[in-house]
Amino acid sequence: MKAAAADLGIDKIGVASADPFRELKQRLLRHRELGYESGFEEPDLDKRTEPALLFDDPQSIIAIAIAYPSKLQQAPKSEPGARRGILSRSAWGEDYHKVLRERLGRLEDWLRERVPDFRSESMVDTGALSDRAVAERAGIGWIGKNCAIITPEWGSWVYLGEMITNLPLPPDSPVTESCGECTACIDACPTDALVGPGQLNAQRCISFVTQTKGIVSDELMRKIGNRLYGCDTCQVVCPENRGKNWTHQPELQPDNEKAKPLLVPLLKMGNKKFKELYGASASAWRGRKPIQRNAVIALGNFKDPSAVPSLTAVLGDDPRYELRATAAWSLGRIGGPEATKALERALGGESDEAVVEAIKAALAAAGATSAAVPADGAGRAEREASRNE
Repeated sequence: MKAAAADLGIDKIGVASADPFRELKQRLLRHRELGYESGFEEPDLDKRTEPALLFDDPQSIIAIAIAYPSKLQQAPKSEPGARRGILSRSAWGEDYHKVLRERLGRLEDWLRERVPDFRSESMVDTGALSDRAVAERAGIGWIGKNCAIITPEWGSWVYLGEMITNLPLPPDSPVTESCGECTACIDACPTDALVGPGQLNAQRCISFVTQTKGIVSDELMRKIGNRLYGCDTCQVVCPENRGKNWTHQPELQPDNEKAKPLLVPLLKMGNKKFKELYGASASAWRGRKPIQRNAVIALGNFKDPSAVPSLTAVLGDDPRYELRATAAWSLGRIGGPEATKALERALGGESDEAVVEAIKAALAAAGATSAAVPADGAGRAEREASRNE
């Protein structure tokens, strides 16, 4: 099976026992008590840690890893008047859920040809089991301080999937490498969401925040920079990823204009166009609202006065209160007479209380901001964009 991995389009295969993940359950309970869950997880902790609840008489779990790219080749530049956002690497190329399910399907077919009574249950990301816990037990890699699986061969630029089976396969040994004394990821996390080695407060993780649909706090909007979906900072700074960029999986290669799109056109994009451009990407699962809201945030963080007319249109015309409130915040960040006039006009015609409060806060911010001095916004966001390339 392992020898056939490359022909099946799989970069690494490991085998784990199907025993309950008892230590993981205790960690998950503590995680829940502290309020660190994202809400996207399987809520039943027994299902997350006991394979026998998901599959009749499980004998082993096969874990797979597929490597993905970390760099854009000849990435387009973000410039004044043509500012760009960035999607995390997990949203480059075709939706990795689809790609991994197809690879797991190939592996299932390969095994079924050789074992007539073969049974399996495959899952990717949205399944009940913890992909990382299975991968760690199966010897795919170790769980880094950034909570990612780090493989000796591919770094942490890997997608994970697993297959519970009725095959009594010999389990692999866990990888003995570790992060050692390195704390680069913890130190670099923009929101201090990594509260300890291997401990993540998902509520503060920018990757999670960019996928929410509501109004984001002032603090977190400033930290988002120009990110439209996801965050790669804790992986970018990891020494184990230095120089690693994988281009051999064709479905996962990025389209530069989709991975680093112009921000202003995103504001006017309808559902049809969004599905056409991003429907095949992992970033589409929450719809266009979060990405459009994040584009509004990015324009505010760039503090580019040329964005004021587009943001004014969102503030005055967009039917979604979340985007109107966010547009007010961005206009306040940019400041200047034009932004201030737009906010004052909108205040008289706005009926939503949350938006009214956002406009008032933005007017106060605009009054304290000089559009001629970009402070920490444009420069920091631009540097973030450069790092993300």
